[in-house]
Amino acid sequence: MPIPSAPYDLVIGDRAYSSWSLRGWLLFDVFNIPFTQHRARLYTDELPNLLRAFHPSRTAPTMRTPDGVVVPESLAIAEELASRHPQAGIWPADPKARAIARVLAAEMHAGFTALRSHCPMNLRVSYTDCAPPQTVLDDLARLETVWDWARDQTGSDIWLCGAYSAADAFYAPVATRIATYNLPVSPRGMAYVQAHLAHPSFRRWRAMGMVDGADQDFYRRDYPTRPWPGPARLPAIAVEGTTAENDSCPYSGKASTHVLELDGRRFGFCNAFCRDKTVADPAAWSKFMALYES
Repeated sequence: MPIPSAPYDLVIGDRAYSSWSLRGWLLFDVFNIPFTQHRARLYTDELPNLLRAFHPSRTAPTMRTPDGVVVPESLAIAEELASRHPQAGIWPADPKARAIARVLAAEMHAGFTALRSHCPMNLRVSYTDCAPPQTVLDDLARLETVWDWARDQTGSDIWLCGAYSAADAFYAPVATRIATYNLPVSPRGMAYVQAHLAHPSFRRWRAMGMVDGADQDFYRRDYPTRPWPGPARLPAIAVEGTTAENDSCPYSGKASTHVLELDGRRFGFCNAFCRDKTVADPAAWSKFMALYES
């Protein structure tokens, strides 16, 4: 069917905490599908108020197609995007790998409730231990079973069914839970987790999630903490003033008004969010790194 040229709309919740939103966003960002983003804070009136324009949805993520169809739920979003963009690679092209990927996504969509409950997604912290009960350990064992099965059946090394697919987008939030709560998995399982933490799209999402609102009390835990186990961030800091090497923001091209410092050099951005998401993980942003390395 012809694809209208107007962009999709995508509703998401807090980036640091909304695991379902992460899945939906990855389906657009990883596979280079243009969209307009609408973000609302969880546990406030923002999300239900925003979703009034997306009837009958009541959850994030919610997609509206260019021709006006509202599609809630990440699994439905994956299927609809794949139908409308068959060349994007959202599902594997090989029939066997595609069937396995759909099995994995369906089980993730409906299962692993003990793990989700005990370890809600929180990208702003990592703990040394969360005392996982046996039900969580059972979910982790099941994760490893289906991960190993998928890679053995498809001959994949890191991603579950060959190249990165919707199946991997669906397991990205659980990979972050393993990182956040230091959950026990095999070396092969941890390699899969580390692949997620290093993925460019995920790094950008987490960097934005570090600075796009105050902490949510619902996700606060009293466990001992440790450094985030993903790629080490460059030591950038936000600084006062407007003096910088560049006159315009590397993202928007607008005049620089906010500045960070890295390795004794000052770089300007058009607003606090552009600066602060870069401070959170400079290497996540290719346009900044091109400026930094020039």
